[in-house]
Parts: sequence; structure tokens; C-alpha cells
Amino acid sequence: MFTEQTLSEPVAAVRDEHAPGTLVLSCEQDFETIPPAQAEDLLLITSTVDPASYDPAWVPADAPEPLIRYASDRLTIGMPGDGGVAWTRQTEPPLVFEKPRLAGSPESFIEFLRAEALVQIGLAEPEHFLGFFGSSYPDFVAATEGHLSPAETYQLAVACYEAYLGLQTREIFAAWDGPLFAAWLDAGERLEDRLSGLSTAVARGQTSFTDAAELACSAIKHAGELPAPFDALNASVYLDHGPEYAIAWADRTLSVLNE
Repeated sequence: MFTEQTLSEPVAAVRDEHAPGTLVLSCEQDFETIPPAQAEDLLLITSTVDPASYDPAWVPADAPEPLIRYASDRLTIGMPGDGGVAWTRQTEPPLVFEKPRLAGSPESFIEFLRAEALVQIGLAEPEHFLGFFGSSYPDFVAATEGHLSPAETYQLAVACYEAYLGLQTREIFAAWDGPLFAAWLDAGERLEDRLSGLSTAVARGQTSFTDAAELACSAIKHAGELPAPFDALNASVYLDHGPEYAIAWADRTLSVLNE
């Protein structure tokens, strides 16, 4: 199911700087979460596998099944919201997975996604929002109750964590040169038109709040200008206060939107 990728010189340089030894693998089958049987195949290409586990009490009973499974002691790699590339530090060496859904995407964009995953591995932040929120995740869920479904709450948590990572990675991306910098810049420019009318689209019911959050938070890593209310996540104070800030933002924002 997995084939190791040969990296271009620019991406290999990013790996050497941020995630030495990481393997970048292409996958034969698309996935949100890698099936257990295929995950076991990783033992053939890694030296150790150390599954992440979290307190199941952090996850409400009506949460999406993948989140419940991720909190357990079962090896779970890849989650809904990962997009075309997923990564894990549950193995040694760490791994980056490229999904078949990327087929047809411009090679320059795929190169950026590879490099982005390697930079994120090097941040030493959790590989999923559950590790970010930790024991405060029930507070995040409580802030969304009455406003969002469990699936929408999951989507918003993914977006908030994407914003948190983007605040850290964008300075690294902006310091690049050559093709990787050009790909990062181009991806950001492609988001600008979609961001400009986002608040209006949410107000008119043309776009759901969580879909808008997903789009806006993905622009933070590109140093994009965000519309209200998402601009509050595009701030250094978020890095200072982390989950506490995200919970307060969700509570305040959803209360105002649903008045």
C-alpha cells in the first residue's frame, strides 16, 4: 500500500532542516483513517510504532466515531480533515502520507504540501486537535452545544487547530525562496477572492459557519487577511493562550451568530 517517494532537492532540504529521517510515502488507496490491516504494514518500514492515546473522558459519547477511536490505544493514523496529506510521529521515523486524491493537482502544490507536512512535524505540536485541546476539549464542545452538531464541532476544532499551526508555520514559509516560496504564495493568492465575500456568504446562509471557518483558518498559513469573526484567530495572542483562547472565541462567536 505504501511506496517511498523520492524527494526533490528543495523538499529534501526542508526535511533535513525540520524533520530529519522522515519518510514520505505515496498510498495506493485513499483514506481518512488508514485501515488497521494496512497500518500494521508500517511495521515493515519503521523501527518502532508507539500509538498515541488520550483519556476517553475527553471525548463526548456522540462525537464522530474516528475521534472516539483516536482517543483509544489503537493505532490510528490519518483523520477526517487531513486533506490530501497526513503525517504521524507515532512511528520512528515519522511518516508523511500522500493520498491518491492529489492526482491531477499541480506538482508545485503537491511539493508545497509535502514541505508543509515536514515543517509541521518539526514543530513538535500534536498531530491532531485532540492532543492540542487535551482535557479542555469538553469545554470546547460545551461552547458549541446548541449551535453545532457533533460533526460540525469536530470540523470547527480541526479549523481552529489548523489556524494555530498556521500562525507558527507561515514565518517559515515566508522565508523560503525558489519554487516552494512561489507555490506557497500562489496558493494564498488563490484564496483571496474566496475570503473577501466569506462573511456575507455566512450571513446569507450561502456557506455554513464551519465551512467558512475551515477556509479562513487554512489561509492563516498563507499570511492571508481574514474577515470577521475569523480574524480573531489570526493573532499572536492565540499562540500565547492556545486552547483557552479558541474556546472563548468559539463561545463568543457562536453566541453572537445565533442571537
